[in-house]
Amino acid sequence: MALVDKGSPGYTLQSQEKLQHPKQMKSWPSDLGLKMEIVIPFLGKCRPFVGRCCQRCTPKSWESLFQKHLTSLGFCSVIKITEENTRYRGWLVRRLCYFLAVNDWTFCAETAGDLQERIFHSERVQDVVSKKAPQGKEDTPAAGLSVAQWMREVHRILLQIQASLSPLLLRFCHWVLLKLLNQMFLSVIVHKGQLEMVRQAAQMPDVPVVFLSIRKSQLDGLLLQLVLGSQGIAMPRVAWESKAFAPTYRALLRCLGGVFLPEGVEQPQDSQEGALSRAVVASYVEDLLRRRQPLLVFLEELCAGVPQRSASGREWLSLVVHAFHAGAAPDVMMVPVGISYDLAPNVLCGGQGNPTKPLGLWTSLWALCRAVRQGSGCCVRVDFAQPASLQEYVVTDFYRKSSSGGSAEEFLLPQICGQCSSTLDREKSQPMLPGSPGVVALSSEQQAVVDNLSLHSVIAGVSCSAIMAAEIMAALLLHKHQEGVFLSRLIQDFAWLTEELLLRNYDAGFSGRVRDVVLHSLFLLRRCVSLYRLSLGDVLVAPKRTEAAVRELSQRSTALLPVFIQEAVGACAVNALLVEILPYLGSPEQLQDVILVQHELYDKVSLLAKLLPRDLLLCPPCQSLYSYSQVAVDKLIQCGLLVVEEAPSDLLPCDAAPKRFSEKLLWKAIDDVADDDFEEQEGKQHFKVSHLDNCPALFAFLGHLLSPLLKTLERAASFLGELGFPQPESQSMERLHQFLARKAEEDGSFECANRALIAVSLRIYKELGVLREAAGQTEPVLHLSDTFATKENREKLERFVSQFIYI
Repeated sequence: MALVDKGSPGYTLQSQEKLQHPKQMKSWPSDLGLKMEIVIPFLGKCRPFVGRCCQRCTPKSWESLFQKHLTSLGFCSVIKITEENTRYRGWLVRRLCYFLAVNDWTFCAETAGDLQERIFHSERVQDVVSKKAPQGKEDTPAAGLSVAQWMREVHRILLQIQASLSPLLLRFCHWVLLKLLNQMFLSVIVHKGQLEMVRQAAQMPDVPVVFLSIRKSQLDGLLLQLVLGSQGIAMPRVAWESKAFAPTYRALLRCLGGVFLPEGVEQPQDSQEGALSRAVVASYVEDLLRRRQPLLVFLEELCAGVPQRSASGREWLSLVVHAFHAGAAPDVMMVPVGISYDLAPNVLCGGQGNPTKPLGLWTSLWALCRAVRQGSGCCVRVDFAQPASLQEYVVTDFYRKSSSGGSAEEFLLPQICGQCSSTLDREKSQPMLPGSPGVVALSSEQQAVVDNLSLHSVIAGVSCSAIMAAEIMAALLLHKHQEGVFLSRLIQDFAWLTEELLLRNYDAGFSGRVRDVVLHSLFLLRRCVSLYRLSLGDVLVAPKRTEAAVRELSQRSTALLPVFIQEAVGACAVNALLVEILPYLGSPEQLQDVILVQHELYDKVSLLAKLLPRDLLLCPPCQSLYSYSQVAVDKLIQCGLLVVEEAPSDLLPCDAAPKRFSEKLLWKAIDDVADDDFEEQEGKQHFKVSHLDNCPALFAFLGHLLSPLLKTLERAASFLGELGFPQPESQSMERLHQFLARKAEEDGSFECANRALIAVSLRIYKELGVLREAAGQTEPVLHLSDTFATKENREKLERFVSQFIYI
């Protein structure tokens, strides 16, 4: 029986036998003697269309570039090159098909010869050149330079941004990359319907395409270039982060189509230093869009574990938005991209190594060689979301409405300190991302466009990313079966969880018989689990509790957090209410009969939603957090975890008895009191936790999904008094990581000792006003606010966070 439709990519029984070596097959059970077959209900003839653009912010884009037949076009593997991918046929062609296929690809790699002259004569650069040096500062770069010297200076900055590209070098590098990918991965899967959407967007006249991608690996940029170039789509320029790579590595990436921000752009706008660099890179992006050259921007931090937007990605997106407002292009098509790996070939990930150290070329090559040598038959899935029009997004006014509001400090600090009872009538604004002062000066409206568009794109990229089998298995082992589970039961839970994510309009990046997929995912997680064959014919699967195993399981299981994030927030809020009521009950068994009031439940969900970042909640900027809280409660009802409980004294919601009309029109009378009646009826609704057999397990699973982040927040709150403020942010992260590592050795909670979660925790506390950020010489310096300088308020903060943790 098939787990999903037969036309989808993934692991069949035959492909699994090819990817595992004979020695490895001996240590894994081949015949378990199980007579039970797990069958997933078929949910349709086609895969779900994932990654739709926002219907509220871009309604015209939501209707265009999408037809129903696109979802049924099937999949293809871009690294499986045969003679069918070339113009030739024959015995020799089958052996040289990789070389011939790459030779047929079209690379628009030639850089315009007059680019330097066009950049120099652009309005921005000429404004910098025409400025005279201030009195007494004749030694500044703006003083006394000739035209030739200015041209040389512009040329030097352009070399920091990009390099001259050679089609011959690109073909050779892509041929080598194809060979490496075939050794590292079983397949690199792309949906043909999504490629057709991107192709249609790229063919629109005078409209450039900007790809906004989430990031999972250092290989993502080169991989996306290969995917697009092999499918006849123009290869994009890739915007890399300068500080993440060593100089030699940056030089190689420039030759492969990479672009970098030049030195000096991090200087303040009112400073003369870096003015020419900012003008050159802004003019370069305008010229890029004017010539309809595609651009790839990574909006997420690498190995974040949870969605966390990148400051460098925001800078490149701000350059694109600013160039659009300057008239460089009549419109820009924004295409979010999602990438999923069975096993990502990362160098620094999951809290290992020094993430602040630039990545060297030899380190990266050694990591690739390790991945090639291991070659465990992993799969990669690349998904493209629906293209959206930047012009349409700017015209709509939803981003303006979403930018208004207060900070999390204004709303949650009174709650934490016990000075306020409700926050439902107020909305949290989206804070600015930390980072450089900005390459270009943006107006308040343009800043709102950049921040909200990046959030929309991250949500679309995460939503369209396929969930892999190893990620589902890691979530089950870490959050549901920590003490071990029989393989027969694990197969049932795997099938159940796969069906749940399909019902939530997420796609699965695998197919095949359930047992074969489960065995393959266990093989990928072989360093994290132990298998014991029992005399009953079954197999006991026990996750290891070592630091490396827990960290790997935690990192992989975070892929399921976006699928169940609203249910998880609702489950943690219900848990917080039950914890408050427990001291007043005689025994914990009486919690099953507790009735929850609707406005109290909404209030608790809203508190947790205001505490967590929007990119973690996957809450679009055009949606209020109160509406988000309502949807979270509704989803708990749909899951069966909550049951609507009506009080006996309540009137029936619908009375169909005949009535005589009065002289006064009823609809006018209803309009006068509609709002008041609605609020009264809304407050009278009640909920009760379901008593079904499967509800406690599902409730615990949802609560555990957010536990790593909430536990990190709680332990960070308890350690704030010992950090010794003020100190640089990197030093605070390092000391906090050491503290969490010591705590993890005591209780085995190694999933909390994660640098990505620590970074998110510090970000939350900065937004909350617990930590204050000040400018330092090389990096921001953190201070503890006066409110939380006292131990009493820090304990209140710790209790506020701990109420949401499911134990």
